[in-house]
Amino acid sequence: MAEENTGKKKGSMSVSEAGRKGGQTVRDKYGHSFYEEIGRKGGETVKAERGRAFYELIGKKGGDTVKAERGAAFYEQIGKKGGEAVKAERGTPFYEEIGKKGGHRVRTLIEEGKKAAIEAAAAMPKTEEEDETPAPGGEVSAEPAQE
Repeated sequence: MAEENTGKKKGSMSVSEAGRKGGQTVRDKYGHSFYEEIGRKGGETVKAERGRAFYELIGKKGGDTVKAERGAAFYEQIGKKGGEAVKAERGTPFYEEIGKKGGHRVRTLIEEGKKAAIEAAAAMPKTEEEDETPAPGGEVSAEPAQE
């Protein structure tokens, strides 16, 4: 009896089938952590060659593409799902804790900003217009003295 002709040669497979089979073999031999390690190394190499700005650029492009394809509502949906997952895992007290930390940090930053602004203003020399030293005769000069 003759073999049925399936249109493929014995032992042939498509490129995608070969890639999938090779990937499974590597996964079985080295495990999931191998892929994590080579991905991290590759990312570090790209960062060293192209810099952080490259990742910011491709992240923005990717985000813009997703927004164009799925709309802004998609981000609302995934944000809500993520928030619900965190709430289920960590509970409401987690949000109270991070809210307090954020509030304390904001307060600290505001205080530091005010202090820096006061120090900067004190360090700057006053101009003649800001100097309110009485002019001869006792009145405050509105215009700078002319030579």
